[in-house]
Amino acid sequence: MNGLPNTVNNMRLLFRSLALLDLISLVFMGMQLWNIAFHDHELPNQLSVKVESILMFPMFILVLFGAVGLFLEKKFAAIIYYVQFVFRLYLWVFTVGFITLIPEGLSMYDDRWFPALLKVCYVAEFIRLYLTIKAHSKLSKSV
Repeated sequence: MNGLPNTVNNMRLLFRSLALLDLISLVFMGMQLWNIAFHDHELPNQLSVKVESILMFPMFILVLFGAVGLFLEKKFAAIIYYVQFVFRLYLWVFTVGFITLIPEGLSMYDDRWFPALLKVCYVAEFIRLYLTIKAHSKLSKSV
């Protein structure tokens, strides 16, 4: 391509792809945050719901900084992702979480699709963690 080793090109493609997927996630998180901010009085009065609602705001900022860092191929993006990982699982902020909306978009309102697609999201998130660790270790060795 441009004289760079194939590994560097693959890492660049991986980081930019993950950044794009995070930007898609940010769109959906933005819609959730809008509802939380303006309809907080409608939320159930449960501690777990309140904690989730409060954690969504810093999570949005972390995902945004992580996406920018991934696009710019900075090491801090991997570190931010490591911090985000547990919160992503708890808050259901998945890299490919938008796939859970596909059945709704196709007017297929069966209850069987969501659990299967949610499992795919969990598996994809662990694959992303593995790929991030591998890329981060290669990036650390190259410096």
